[in-house]
Amino acid sequence: MVRRALATGLLSVSLLLASCAKQPAPAPAEPTPPPAAPAAAETAAAPVAAPAASPAVADAETSKADAKLENLTQLTPQDQLPGGRWQPGKNYQPIVPAQPTNVPAGKVEVVEVFWFGCPHCLALEPFLQSWQKSSKPAFVEFVRVPVTWQAPHKSHARFFYTLQALGHEQDLFEKAFDAVQKGGDMLLGDDDAGSEAKQAKWAASQGIDADEFSRAYHSFGVNASMQRAEQLVRRYSVTGVPTVVVNGKFLTDVGMAGGQAQLIQLLNDLATAEKRR
Repeated sequence: MVRRALATGLLSVSLLLASCAKQPAPAPAEPTPPPAAPAAAETAAAPVAAPAASPAVADAETSKADAKLENLTQLTPQDQLPGGRWQPGKNYQPIVPAQPTNVPAGKVEVVEVFWFGCPHCLALEPFLQSWQKSSKPAFVEFVRVPVTWQAPHKSHARFFYTLQALGHEQDLFEKAFDAVQKGGDMLLGDDDAGSEAKQAKWAASQGIDADEFSRAYHSFGVNASMQRAEQLVRRYSVTGVPTVVVNGKFLTDVGMAGGQAQLIQLLNDLATAEKRR
């Protein structure tokens, strides 16, 4: 992932190459050249350096890290995948405590946390599309959750949920990705109203009535979906996208799995292990 701070409301194409990782807003600075494209979509990101912490904070962070390591080393057999191919703490992280899911009994929830402006999410998309068509187990309920860190992310999240509310998640999801990342238009304005106008204009080009789009955009259902997305991103402690969570218990991504194809296999293995419980 390209690690670069994201400026709220930025309209240029640099947003496309901006961070797929959560970072605090930067102080004003001289513009810098856009970062070089990653060598491969599967390349793991380098961690972002954090400000020096006080001794008390450092001790607290060390205690958290020790507790996390203890949780990993004390995982019960049912929380570890058979065969030794996937290692907890390396290929996937247990979420402690496990979070509730929103799927029917007998189903296993797989959540992808994404952003329309993330090139790594776009690179993963063909693998997810193929998985849904051919190898996704019938008991898996796949759910997309847009990340909600800053204003541009929230605007795209509301756009996604509006398309979903209008029944166009399936047929327009990939087109929206292409519009943002290949069409040279981030579908973002100078403010919320400007972003809504741009997104409504794009939706109209896809045959969606402007009034219907506006009603859905500001509807109770979309507002509720936005609130739930913010809660999930916070509960899962999502710091980068794409991130995938299996049944509220396990978090992983392309880098941890070792590649996009490996991630798909890991999702199936984690989901199957969950189904057997």
